[in-house]
Amino acid sequence: MDAENTLYLDLKDGRVVIQLRPDLAPNHVARIKELVREGFYDGLKFHRVIDGFMAQTGCPKGTGTGGSDKGHLKAEFSGEKHVRGTCSMARAASPDSASSQFFICFGAHSHLDRQYTIWGQVSEGMDFVDAIKKGAARSGSVDSPDSIIRLRVAADCED
Repeated sequence: MDAENTLYLDLKDGRVVIQLRPDLAPNHVARIKELVREGFYDGLKFHRVIDGFMAQTGCPKGTGTGGSDKGHLKAEFSGEKHVRGTCSMARAASPDSASSQFFICFGAHSHLDRQYTIWGQVSEGMDFVDAIKKGAARSGSVDSPDSIIRLRVAADCED
């Protein structure tokens, strides 16, 4: 395991291990690690969760309308596929508008390929991602949403 490129995502039901993909999206991986090391994601809600599609988080407002104060990132689209466990950046209409929000795919979604920047892949604990509270069928809006307990770079952890 490359501890510098592994994240531990602690959820209410257990730990999810995410392998970062700096080979696909070096700038996005650097931003994610920077925000993780600042504790940015700790306590943030999964504000948009659509059963069978994805769980989205990373908005400090908890509404999907906010981002980090670090500005937007230029898209790093790749030929990699959005499959079960893919971690990818959320964005507005502009391809270069990603900041801090991301989503984890519950299954394969080829319509996202080459449209969103893939920066990681769940390698363990996908059953804990599956257990995240789902939202409304169309909007994904979640009443009393689940939150990230803590997100850490494995190299910074003793556990």
